[in-house]
Amino acid sequence: MSKKIFMNIVISAFVFSGIVLAQAGPGNSSQATPPASVNPGQTAGPVTKDHPEENYVIGDGDVLGINVWKEQELTVSIPVRLDGKISLPLIGEVQASGKTPLQLKNDITTKLLAYLSAPDVTVTVQQMNSQKFNILGRVAKPGAYPLSATTTVLDAIAAAGGFLDFAKQKGIYILRKDSNGGARRIPFNYKDVIKGSHPEENIQLRPDDTIVVP
Repeated sequence: MSKKIFMNIVISAFVFSGIVLAQAGPGNSSQATPPASVNPGQTAGPVTKDHPEENYVIGDGDVLGINVWKEQELTVSIPVRLDGKISLPLIGEVQASGKTPLQLKNDITTKLLAYLSAPDVTVTVQQMNSQKFNILGRVAKPGAYPLSATTTVLDAIAAAGGFLDFAKQKGIYILRKDSNGGARRIPFNYKDVIKGSHPEENIQLRPDDTIVVP
């Protein structure tokens, strides 16, 4: 065999080996490796929200939603009577006024254990009729209004009939009592909120909040 033929065979073998190695490389694997951030079994964490009704103290006239899972006849919307009690199927009268929704849930659950093996009870405050908010200043109808569980600043302004002339719609603020007995001032720019610039300012009101419209 001539030297020239031998060299051609060696070069061909080298080129062939390079092609095979390139095809077998990680960039050409038939099974792609998923990104490290992808986890099929992982779900997004819960979105935390402010729920002032969790610490809300139920009062006379409030409307409560009582839900017992898979027990339709025990799922009701019921007002708290002037004596502070509610009446429910199976268990009769339960003291509601003066308790938080969680405390009332525990009381109802305990009473239902005599009839159900594992009652799953939910208590929500649908209307906070025993609580009020105030709106003062340059609105058509200033005063105190009943507070529902979903009343926002925009809801309150609408309930008060809207603004009077020369109201400083960018300078509105909410006075909210703090744990020290004082009050903190929460700004509310009506112009920005209705444009969608700062929707987080349209907060849910809490009992005894006072909205001031300069």
